[in-house]
Amino acid sequence: MIRCETDGDLWIVTIDRPDKAGALTPAMLTELAEIAEGARAAKALILTGTGPVFSAGADLDAARAGLATDPVWERLSSAIAALPGLTIAALNGTVAGGAFGMVLACDVRVVVPKANFFYPVMKLGFLPQPSDPVRLAALIGPARAKMILMAGQKVDADTAMAWGLIDQIVPPADLMDNATGLCTDILDASAGHIAAIKGMVQLG
Repeated sequence: MIRCETDGDLWIVTIDRPDKAGALTPAMLTELAEIAEGARAAKALILTGTGPVFSAGADLDAARAGLATDPVWERLSSAIAALPGLTIAALNGTVAGGAFGMVLACDVRVVVPKANFFYPVMKLGFLPQPSDPVRLAALIGPARAKMILMAGQKVDADTAMAWGLIDQIVPPADLMDNATGLCTDILDASAGHIAAIKGMVQLG
């Protein structure tokens, strides 16, 4: 249900569970974390999904068994954030719940027009993973982060673009071409140069 394809220095990681809205099991999350931890040599990593939903978050049965608060979510997002190459979330559809973490940890977010974003931790009685509110507030500001995390606001793609939560909206047929196109200059550069520029942006 997780596919990882490598084309030289470009890694494409796909959540392939469209029949379950991309819902994540413990095994899937562990596999994603292991891939991210092993991708330090990649110059670029693209994270995407299949079907109309990128990920609905935790698989319901697994969530009831404790997955919703498992540290594996933080392990995954931390591994993505630590990568020295460019990380792109190419979102084929809606992002919900804990799946927000890996998306927020990416450097760039490209989405299809019908994507929605919501993180219903207040309604469900869970705390978000520790780094998620910080990254969310850094992108859209504290008030809007509270609208999503505390008021249960569901945000559509146009609103997400206006808020700064995402970076591009593209037609579904162009999603992956657009994401890979963003990697063109990076794949021609040295790993050290890529890491240096990314570090300067993050420090700024």
